[in-house]
Amino acid sequence: MDLKEAIRLEHSKKNCQRITHWIGERQDRFDQLFLIFLGDDYCDSQRASWPLSETVIAHPSLIRKHLKTLVRNLDRPGQHEAVRRNTVRILQYIKIPSALQGKVMDLCFNYLISPIEKPAVKASALTVIYNLSQKHPDIRNELLAIIDQQWDQESKAFRSRASAIRKSLSAANLNR
Repeated sequence: MDLKEAIRLEHSKKNCQRITHWIGERQDRFDQLFLIFLGDDYCDSQRASWPLSETVIAHPSLIRKHLKTLVRNLDRPGQHEAVRRNTVRILQYIKIPSALQGKVMDLCFNYLISPIEKPAVKASALTVIYNLSQKHPDIRNELLAIIDQQWDQESKAFRSRASAIRKSLSAANLNR
């Protein structure tokens, strides 16, 4: 398969599944996809982000060697919203190494308080921070404060996810 050609073919669930299936558990094929994802072509990066996230969710070990670059890529100016959305989505499903946890927390907290960030990015950022709060309980109060502060102006997706996190954190505080 010519991966770049397949990505450019169409942006659809069917095409995403076809690419994800072709990559499977093969690191060499995943590495090709990751290079397209990081490339300078705005449209290719956007379209590569969806099969990238689907592949990582199915085979989390494939992203391990690229994780530092993946996180660093979030800081690139002018990233398409789909790149942020699928990157933060990936971060929900993987174990984030200690060395990257601070950077990931900063990025996700910034997404949560941003007035222009899209709801899907914020919803995933909530989950990433919640997951990290299991190792860093000191961030729980900050997360709860942001949830309370943002509640009225946020989307249903944010409030749904935030509500579940609020309940879980309240239960954790009762069990201390």
